[in-house]
Amino acid sequence: MSASVNSIKWNEAGLVPAIVQDAISKEVLMMAYMNEESYTRSIETGETWFWSRSRGELWHKGATSGNTQRIVSMHYDCDGDTLLVRVDQNGPACHNGTYSCFTNAVEGVKGAAVGGELLQTSDRFAMLNQLEATIAQRYIERPEGAYTTYLFEKGVDKILKKVGEESAEVIIAAKNKDNDELRCEASDLIFHLMVLLRERGLSLDEIMVELNRRHNKSKQPS
Repeated sequence: MSASVNSIKWNEAGLVPAIVQDAISKEVLMMAYMNEESYTRSIETGETWFWSRSRGELWHKGATSGNTQRIVSMHYDCDGDTLLVRVDQNGPACHNGTYSCFTNAVEGVKGAAVGGELLQTSDRFAMLNQLEATIAQRYIERPEGAYTTYLFEKGVDKILKKVGEESAEVIIAAKNKDNDELRCEASDLIFHLMVLLRERGLSLDEIMVELNRRHNKSKQPS
């Protein structure tokens, strides 16, 4: 651990900014500062500790609210002057009660047009990332009236029932050779499957790793 402390470029106040990211959805949750003591406590306890510049003291995230952050991994960047902390977030990350502190959109930002829709990136799978982040937000905040909230509140049996129903609808649409219907039903299936993954605490990254493992295995000589 001492080696990693020495690799970090602490600023003139002895601090380094720490970006906190949801390990499952990859949504950026918050930014705070660590000093060497809070950095050390974070590693030793497995939960995030920071240095409050306004209060001039250490603070354990969630000590009062219960919205703790279990650390999954920690990295420092190429310059050693910023930390990336991936966490398992328990409850809202923001003191305002929202999933992420970054809820204020900057107007006028131009995205890329993909398939007639405006996206913030040209990545063809960007919508999956966005959907995963939205589902994660619903899981934490449980906004009243949201369908995803309803699914999470009803529990895994209800979610599994919907996955089963949508799987059957996909089969029917494919048998009917109706691609418009198939597109809609496949979208429903993917959505409910992603809700299930969030309920079980699995990320799309883990699914991609498994698919990659199988792909590489299939290329090995028999």
